[in-house]
Amino acid sequence: MAQIIDSSNFKTEIENGIVVVDFFATWCGPCKMLAPVFDELNTELDGNAKFVKVDIDKSPELAQQFNVSSVPTILIFKNGERVESSIGFVPKDSLKSKIDKLL
Repeated sequence: MAQIIDSSNFKTEIENGIVVVDFFATWCGPCKMLAPVFDELNTELDGNAKFVKVDIDKSPELAQQFNVSSVPTILIFKNGERVESSIGFVPKDSLKSKIDKLL
């Protein structure tokens, strides 16, 4: 399962390599649909990409910083730089393809 992070450790978590961040909310239906996809990719790409989650209700400052107005929002960082984003449910193959392009 992907680690839930907050503003206290966000910057250090996204510094190195490819990091996929799922901005979610516990009350969000599409977020619940995305959770198993996120966990499967976390297992499949172990070591090649890191997967973390941000609960927007517990870390609203991060949601604001990255202009997250809809959940789920996925942001992909490479060595601390935002390189990709998507809003809403993303099928596993589509998300994996975006990550593979960065590897």
